[in-house]
Amino acid sequence: MRVRIVAVGTRCPQWVALAFEDFARRLPPAVRPELIEVAPTRRTAKVDASQLEAKRLLALLTEQDFVVALDERGKAFTSLALSAWLGERRQAGRNLVFLIGGPDGFDRAVTERADLIWSLSALTFPHALVRVVLIEQLYRAHCLLTNHPYHRE
Repeated sequence: MRVRIVAVGTRCPQWVALAFEDFARRLPPAVRPELIEVAPTRRTAKVDASQLEAKRLLALLTEQDFVVALDERGKAFTSLALSAWLGERRQAGRNLVFLIGGPDGFDRAVTERADLIWSLSALTFPHALVRVVLIEQLYRAHCLLTNHPYHRE
């Protein structure tokens, strides 16, 4: 199973890149996600930024991808439930793509294409921080699946 994180935004603070790389490096290569950055659309009165970003995001997907759009209105998971869900996804064998939208969120075309809409929290986070929270949760789920002591109840 190939895992990709596709995020709108190309300029993140250095601490975000360092934290992301730290957790990604801890994961075995077979499950280490590839980070793909999509250029954000410049916001003007004449442009629907989320619609243009949707075209860029959707162009990176295949029919076979299992697509997870991160949105605060999505389904919530506990860390244990996420781990079990990821274990099922691994067994299914489809490539897994996590989408992180831009400041205006996702266009409806993205949420319609998504196989799952996942809420990291009911709170709204800066998009750069979502990258760190997501990769940490993927690492935590991997640790749960492999009985590594990182996670504690």
